[in-house]
Amino acid sequence: MSTNSTFDFIVNKETNTITVKKEFSADISLVWDAFTKSEILDNWWAPKPWKARTKKMDFREGGNWVYAMVSPEGEEHWALIEYTKIVNQKYFMGIDSFCDANGKPNKELPQSKWKIEFSKKGEKTLVENNIYFEDLKQLETTISMGFKEGYTMTLTALEHYFKTRIGLMKENKTIKKARSSSYLNFNGNTEEAFNFYKSVFKTEFSGKGMQRFEDVSGNEGAPPMDDSFKKLIIHVELPITGGHTIMATDAPESMGFKLVTGNNMHINVEPESREETYRLFNELSAGGKVDMEMQDMFFGALFGSCTDKYGINWMFTYSSE
Repeated sequence: MSTNSTFDFIVNKETNTITVKKEFSADISLVWDAFTKSEILDNWWAPKPWKARTKKMDFREGGNWVYAMVSPEGEEHWALIEYTKIVNQKYFMGIDSFCDANGKPNKELPQSKWKIEFSKKGEKTLVENNIYFEDLKQLETTISMGFKEGYTMTLTALEHYFKTRIGLMKENKTIKKARSSSYLNFNGNTEEAFNFYKSVFKTEFSGKGMQRFEDVSGNEGAPPMDDSFKKLIIHVELPITGGHTIMATDAPESMGFKLVTGNNMHINVEPESREETYRLFNELSAGGKVDMEMQDMFFGALFGSCTDKYGINWMFTYSSE
């Protein structure tokens, strides 16, 4: 899979516009969800160490999204997007404003019109965001507030997550045979935890061992990764006992993740056929919640996830020969 992905940030002061183009190593449906579902947006929309926190979201024409950018000290800056046009998995348009905690726009700060378009580019999805300002002053004020640096950081974090989280799991599976495993998320201490598990079960890490965020190439033209993220673990696998494998990744709060007991562990099932993968997904999701519909992913596998009616989290992966 190529690591050379389009990334352009263009400012045109003659037309008072900003155009941002970014390729993501993921299917359109997955990228669309990342831009239109608050539970995913809250994980990546804010430039670190700030976090996005949704107050309310109604993603429909005439609806809006009210959210806060929250600093580590608890400082809040509120923003509003009012959706004006939506064409599913193709584009959506809206008016972006600063606002108060109740969603009332602040007319003294810059306001802009956004059009975000999604298109398939081979195994990748291209997102083109055209941002229009009424006058040059609002454009220049937005740039001076660090918009380029902040937006670039968030898009890079999202791309890195798409490219590695499940792709590395597929890469480490060298035997074409059904298996099940447990997938764990840690708040930055995966290395410590898995060295502990290794000492207890007296086994060795599978595949390439502990793979860190710095081991996976970023996109050409993207800003350098924050040093605090480089040594974190993006993927590790450890066989424990009875043929069972545990896998994990670091998902610290500083990267926007919200780990609580219950969402930090999934049972990962890898059947031998597409038919069996769909059967398990359909039966386990019945009466529960579908987190991601089964779909063919950019890394060459069928993937989906759900929470069953008892609150247990499941992941399903099928890789063809």
